[in-house]
Amino acid sequence: MTKAELVKNLKEQAGFATLAQAEAAYDSLFTIIGAALKNGDAVSITGFGGFKVVDRKARKGRNPRTGKEIQIPASKAVKFTPGKALKESL
Repeated sequence: MTKAELVKNLKEQAGFATLAQAEAAYDSLFTIIGAALKNGDAVSITGFGGFKVVDRKARKGRNPRTGKEIQIPASKAVKFTPGKALKESL
């Protein structure tokens, strides 16, 4: 599903008057979630799941083209854990 499809569904289900209002709500939601994750906070959406930032350790990898061993630096990643209701609905 694309952003346009999500915004259209949001407009219909939430009762927004225009697509612009629905898109503003969509953008605001993801801006808020992104800002919370950037601050190191976890985001929990009851019935859907949760997002949190995890640290990945530095590790050795292999360049698939040359086979040469390389060092992959430590990084941060976002981890999503589905909620019970989402798991059961699938």
